[in-house]
Amino acid sequence: MKLATLQQGGRNGTLVVVSRDLTRCQPVPAIARTLQAALDDWERCAPRLQQVSDALNAGQAPGAQPFDPAQCHSPLPRAYQWADGSAYLNHVELVRKARGSEMPASFWTDPLMYQGGSDSFVPPLAPIDALTEDWGIDFEAEVAVVTGDLPLGAGVAQCAQAIRLVMLVNDVSLRHLIPAELAKGFGFFQSKPASSFAPVAVTPDELGDAWQGSKLHRPLNVQLNGQPFGCPDAGQDMAFSFAQLVAHVTKTRAMVAGSIVGSGTVSNKHGSLHGSRIAHGGVGYACLAELRMVETIEGGAPVTPFLRFGDRVRIEMFDAAGQSIFGAIDQTVRRVAAPAFAHWP
Repeated sequence: MKLATLQQGGRNGTLVVVSRDLTRCQPVPAIARTLQAALDDWERCAPRLQQVSDALNAGQAPGAQPFDPAQCHSPLPRAYQWADGSAYLNHVELVRKARGSEMPASFWTDPLMYQGGSDSFVPPLAPIDALTEDWGIDFEAEVAVVTGDLPLGAGVAQCAQAIRLVMLVNDVSLRHLIPAELAKGFGFFQSKPASSFAPVAVTPDELGDAWQGSKLHRPLNVQLNGQPFGCPDAGQDMAFSFAQLVAHVTKTRAMVAGSIVGSGTVSNKHGSLHGSRIAHGGVGYACLAELRMVETIEGGAPVTPFLRFGDRVRIEMFDAAGQSIFGAIDQTVRRVAAPAFAHWP
């Protein structure tokens, strides 16, 4: 089944079940008013939500209304936890190669992960707000999962069973702020503003054969200013499955229902650096930083700029029949003015 959250009914929005073709939806207040409420009582709510989904897809839901992604928030407007991994080691390897460093062998056995802000996410069609272009604004197209409750020490198999929903995410990064933050030895903070998620969250069974081994095996399509930028396959070159990423979290802590775990920037290996670009028949990239890394390796310096005000990013995934699975993240970078009393370097 497919679920979304409309921007109405308060800060946590209103839960709706969405038809498979993303044309109709139905609020379900008698089952759960919000997605978090449904996740908190999943064993009871899920079968009832599935019944609504079946009726919608059969055209037999009398309470159905048109589905408008512009009215949607991120499926979880805020979450108890947002932990983002880096499961595509091609991306990590390119970052390090661009600065002349080798990738440690431990990266193949121990996932990288950071804890992002989850008190407020950005709606999928809302702007990417920034005070200045000097921060090095970048998009990162990723896949993420939402979990149920998990105990401390939960193993990979148990974590796989606890994956409730799959989503797409734009994990915005401010690249020019990252080096100074990492140099402090305490990880990302200011360099990771609020993320955005595609309008619709999908249960793994809805993905059919595309969901195998706790990985989503479909190309992730990225456009920049209306032009193809990347279409890497999310199931290819993923060194750690979502079950493994979730188990990385549970090694030292329990997880509550509604926790989100991301894959990191989707990235595929290429036969050659030159051939990796969309224009040269490759699968392209899911962030600007990776293209800039390749340009640095090839020519000694990046050529492509980071995002500028007015640039538009679209992230979407399609099934084998060409139908959008999650709806699109479609965002324009917008300049916002700092409050008159603000003082930042």
